Order: sequence, then structure tokens, then C-alpha cells
Amino acid sequence: MDEISQQTQVNLEQQLSPNTRRSFGFSSLRIKKSVPEDDGDSQLSGGEKHMMKTGEQPKGNIITDVSEKHGAIPSVEDDGRQGALKRFSAMWSSLRKGKRDRVKEPELTEPSGMEAAENTTRQHRYASGQYFFEYLVVVSLKKAKDSNTYEPQITYQFPKRDGMARSQKEEEEKTLKAITLFCFPEGINWAPLTEYHSETFSFVLTEIDGSRRNGYCRRLLPGGRGARPPEAYCIISTLACFGLFSKIFDEVEKRRQISMAMIYPFMQKLREAPFPAPGNTVEIKSFIPESGTEIISLTRPLDSWLEHVNFATLFDCLTDQQVLLVFAAAVLERRIIFIADELGTLSQVIHAVAALLYPFTWQHTFISIVPEILIDVVMAPTPYLLGVQKRLLDQVTDQTDLLVVDLSEDKKDPFIVSIGDEGSILPSKLQSEILEALSKRQNASVGEELNRVVSEAFLQFFVKTVGHYASYVKYGRAGERGVFDKRSFYKAIEPKVTRHFVKKFIQTQMFDLFIQEVEQQQPGPQQGVFHKKILEYQEKKKKEKTKKH
Repeated sequence: MDEISQQTQVNLEQQLSPNTRRSFGFSSLRIKKSVPEDDGDSQLSGGEKHMMKTGEQPKGNIITDVSEKHGAIPSVEDDGRQGALKRFSAMWSSLRKGKRDRVKEPELTEPSGMEAAENTTRQHRYASGQYFFEYLVVVSLKKAKDSNTYEPQITYQFPKRDGMARSQKEEEEKTLKAITLFCFPEGINWAPLTEYHSETFSFVLTEIDGSRRNGYCRRLLPGGRGARPPEAYCIISTLACFGLFSKIFDEVEKRRQISMAMIYPFMQKLREAPFPAPGNTVEIKSFIPESGTEIISLTRPLDSWLEHVNFATLFDCLTDQQVLLVFAAAVLERRIIFIADELGTLSQVIHAVAALLYPFTWQHTFISIVPEILIDVVMAPTPYLLGVQKRLLDQVTDQTDLLVVDLSEDKKDPFIVSIGDEGSILPSKLQSEILEALSKRQNASVGEELNRVVSEAFLQFFVKTVGHYASYVKYGRAGERGVFDKRSFYKAIEPKVTRHFVKKFIQTQMFDLFIQEVEQQQPGPQQGVFHKKILEYQEKKKKEKTKKH
């Protein structure tokens, strides 16, 4: 580490407590799994080569593209804004190193006997997807000593994790600290309240290896008299199903009003229940004093890939044409920031935009609600989808080469900052087809039907532009991975304007990873909604061709 890197590391450490510094490791940063973690120099040199060839930013995430090769960033003296980003990246680099070192450490203490067996069974069962959730925590705001500030602290946790090895406890402590950061992203400046509108939102915890856990959070004013700060209930799960967990929060909140002790038996029943298959229902029996035994029905949507999404909020905030402009910027993996006052609006809109990219997956930085302490992430030169509270708008609008979208009700123009070419990214004919398909949602009911109409409109766009990809994956001998013929693939596209768009799209990381996964599969019929729609479209084209002849 050079002198500047050391200095910026020290500066950041002086500003943040050790616990806060550890929490950065879970700030919803996506790392491409195919890139080795330790190969920092080669990653950046590849990115530099890519930039020289195409003039675009190197692909990857803020960490692999920035922190490993500090020479690519101007010094703090040259540019204060870049210096702040460098502090952020240098600190993350330190965290990564610490994590690698800990992985190599031998575990000094191990649970023994029945305790170890129970812990192993619990972990295996959760890893197999049989548990609804990993744990529930209650985060309360506690007033700091000799100060008017409040610090979020976990005051309740279910289940308690006993019998863990030291390294496991360290990881859990980091996760729990990160949860408090995302439950109260506004920071420490709170004041007791007599009224507070309950809100539900979600965030993502992304591990160094790229695996993700979802955080579902409901903030409300706890029972009591007089002014008091709000508290947050947070459920951590690998399962992405926002609507279902919102209903669980309704039940938790109902029991909290009676007694904190009423939460435990309900969550225990829920933890023991099997997670239902798409379209199925699981019933939980729970006893409430004065009400008797209640049966709570929890149903998963039939389209499981949309169960974490609510498109209604996105289209309440933006018109169809405006959504199309946001989609165009996201397809080319640009930097996009969403601005809103309410946390629920931010999290629902950013997840909805990511869902429009199906069957592709956003591969870069993804933070549905950026905590104030992490606001420097807006300066990252690499692609991102970020949700920022409106009170932090001044720290965002001095950025260029990005799209800043205002979701507020009182907005005059939703696009505070834009590059200006968003309307010409997608072929005009396909834009018209998407808008025509979206118009059908006026007759659709809310919920699953609305999700189906919206997702269908954008899915057909990918079917028509890149749905022929499978014909250009060539296989050699049995057992060998396929090879995608990129040039022949886009050369086969007509008309020319569509080919021009696809030539840009196939350079994105989301398409690259999609094709890598296809190349690793064996030849044969593919499964899934996307492939079903491709077959339907191809069959339709054949019939149209037959009629002409």
C-alpha cells in the first residue's frame, strides 16, 4: 500500500468506529463469481484493456475495479471527490484481506456433543432451503451517553446462535452490525416522536463470494406513552419473497402490541414450517390470548421469479415512457440513482427495475437504500443501481454521466440528471411494442396479474432481440463446454437498428454471465419462462412464414 493509500485508510478509520467499519462488508455489492478473488492486478489490467478498446468503463464491481490498483485513481490532492471514493475502496480492500486471513485461521473452539449435532442439523436444514428465515431481530434506537444522538442496537434476536465457533461468531457480529446500519440508514440524528408512519422495505446483504441474503424490515413506533424513537423489525432470509414476508410482519406487529414474548412461539412455528412451493400455501397455527388459536395462511405466487417484485410502485412514480428510459439505461449497465423520501418506495422501485432485466441479472453494485455513511459510493465509476433518500440529493447531483431519477410525488421532472441519449438506446419499433403491451395493464388487476403483464412486455423485448442465442452456441465432443459465436450471433440480426443495439448489449456483464452459464450446460432443450417464450415466438414466426407462402 502506497503512502496515499495509507493516509486515506487512516483518515477513514479516524472517522468511523471499528464496528461501523466492519459493516461495510455487507453493503449489497455484487461480485461476479467467475472472477477469482485474489487476482486483483489481472482483473484491473483486463478492465484497462477493455477501456482502451471500447472507450467504456471496465466491467466489474466497485471493489475489483477500483481498490486493487490505486494508480488508476487521481490522488486526494488532485480530486477530493475521487479521494473520498478511494478511502471507501481502500477500506473495503482492507476488509477483504481481513476476511481472507480469517478464513485461513484454524477454529479455536468447537461446540461439542448434542450441541454440535443440533447446530450442524440446523445449518444443514437452513442451507437446504427448508427454513423460512435465518433469524429475526429487533433494532432499537438507544440514546448515546453524553450526547443527543441515537445509536441503533439489536435488543431482540431469534433464534439465539449458541455453540458457534469463534470465526462464526465474528461473521455473525459483522452481519448483525450491518443490519442495524440498513434498518436505520439515516444515521444517528434522530429525535423522539409521538407519531410515525409504519413503513416496510428491503435490502440485500451480499457476501464476498457473491451469495446473497435478503433483509426485510418494518419500522414503527413501539408501544408506550409520550415521545419515543421508532424501532425496526428485521428478518434475514435467503428467500426473496417480499409480499409473503410483509404478511409475516403483520403477524409479528400484532403480537408485539400484546407482548414481546408473544413473538417467540409464532416465529418458532414459522421456522419449523416448510417453505411452500410456488403457487402453494402453508398454514401456521398460533395462539393469541383472548383470540384463541389462529391459522395464518402464507401463499407463494405462482411466478416465483416475480415474488420479490411489486411493479405497482414503479408505475405509480413514473409514466410508461419514463420507465422505458430507465430500462434502456439499465440494459446498458449505466449508473442509475433513484431518489425518494420513503424507504419503501426506494426498495420496491429498485427491485422492480432489476426485475425488468429478466432473464438477465444485474451484476454490479446494487444498494436499494444507501446508508448515509456509505453515500460516497455514488462516486464509483462503475455501474450501479442505488436508492438514495432525498435529503441527500445535494451529494448526488454534482455527478455526471449517470441517470438520477426523482420518485417524489411533488417532482416536476423525474430526470434530475441524464446523459440525454436514453430515448435512442432501444430500437424505436421495439419501444412502441413495449408501450403497447404495457397499455394492456390498465385492464389488469393489482398484484400477480399486474406483474405478469409488465414482465411479459419486457421479456418479449429480449426474446425478439437475443432469443436466437442458442443456435450460436457450438459444442465439440461430448462433455466439452460450448463456445458462443458472438460475431455470427449479432450479424444474423435484422434490421440494422436492432443489430446496432444488440452489439452494445452483448458487451454487458449481465449478458456475458448469462452466456457463460449457457456454455457450461450440455446441449438440449432448455427449461424456464424465457425459453418457453422463445419457443412460442419461433413457432409464431414459422406460422407467419407459412401463410406468406
